[in-house]
Amino acid sequence: MSATLLLARHGQTVWHAENRYAGVSDVALTDEGRRQAARLGEWAARNPVDAIWTSPLSRAIETAAPACEALGLTPRREPGLRECDFGAAEGRTLAEFRREHPEAALGFTKDPVAHPFPGAEDPRAAAGRAVEALRRVAGAHEGGRVLVVAHNTLLRLALCELLSIPLGNYRRVFPGLGNAAVTELRLGHDTASLLALNLPTDG
Repeated sequence: MSATLLLARHGQTVWHAENRYAGVSDVALTDEGRRQAARLGEWAARNPVDAIWTSPLSRAIETAAPACEALGLTPRREPGLRECDFGAAEGRTLAEFRREHPEAALGFTKDPVAHPFPGAEDPRAAAGRAVEALRRVAGAHEGGRVLVVAHNTLLRLALCELLSIPLGNYRRVFPGLGNAAVTELRLGHDTASLLALNLPTDG
């Protein structure tokens, strides 16, 4: 038995609008982020799901709210879906970080898993907890469709882990998940199939 997980990145935040790493920092949505959340809610109304799960961070919870309202569902929070902690890069753009830590920035751009930001969460550990969280969600809704609202880096790491793609390639293979776009994943007990990537929700 499997479940279909509809993975959505949260809407735009102030920091993400400036390409700043937010990570575990609880940053609010911008007006555009709230519009993206509204479009995700409209999409959910056209493509109903059986349940909605979110990261515990407010930007994910707020992004899921219109979909919850449209479908009359109460969101469930999964701590394992929180974004990676980016350590010294939190609140900085990559360009700012490069000026302060050129050698660390070079290592990160070459292989972000072998050379994560100083003080950051180990990406391998983040991938592991993300996969465990997604499997818990899928296991709770076997045969169902579930909207999961989480984060860009965490979801890309999880996709690589599930699809047997080397984690160090996550930034190249998955350059980015669009804000409030939907990636469709079928997840079984020991299988994973990517059915769609970055589906727009405004059409």
